Amino acid sequence: MGMTNPRKKSGSGSDIMAEINIVPLCDIFLVLLIIFMVTSVAMVQSGAEINLPEVQETDSEPRQIVITVTPQKEIFVNARPVTMADLEVAIKQQVSAKPDVPVVLEGDKDVVLGEAVKILSIAQRAGATQVAIAARQAG
Repeated sequence: MGMTNPRKKSGSGSDIMAEINIVPLCDIFLVLLIIFMVTSVAMVQSGAEINLPEVQETDSEPRQIVITVTPQKEIFVNARPVTMADLEVAIKQQVSAKPDVPVVLEGDKDVVLGEAVKILSIAQRAGATQVAIAARQAG
C-alpha cells in the first residue's frame, strides 16, 4: 500500500490548469478605446454651428474665451448657452480666471453688425482687455 498524493486525482495524467484567456479582454478594450476616440472628436466642436465670414488673411491665435452668436441670435460662451442679460456675468467669470487671454467673437456671417457691437461692448465692460473677431480664410 502506497501513499497517494491528495492533490493528484487517481487516474489522471495531468493536473488541471485554470487560466484566464486575456485575448478577448484585450479585443474589447481596443474596441472601447476606438469608440472613445471617435466620440471625443465630436465633443470638441463648439456649442453651435456657424458660418464664419471669409477674409483674405487671418492670424491664428490661441483662443480660450470664445463668444459664439448663431443666426437665431443664440449666444454661447465657451460652448455654454447664455442669455444676453447673463452675458456680462459669464464673460466676467471667464476673464477673471484668465485675464490675459483674448475674447474672440465668433459670429455667423448673417449676424447683424449691431448685435456684434453690443456683444463686444459687453465684453469690454466685463473686463476683457483684448477683443477679436473670428473669421475663416478664403480659399
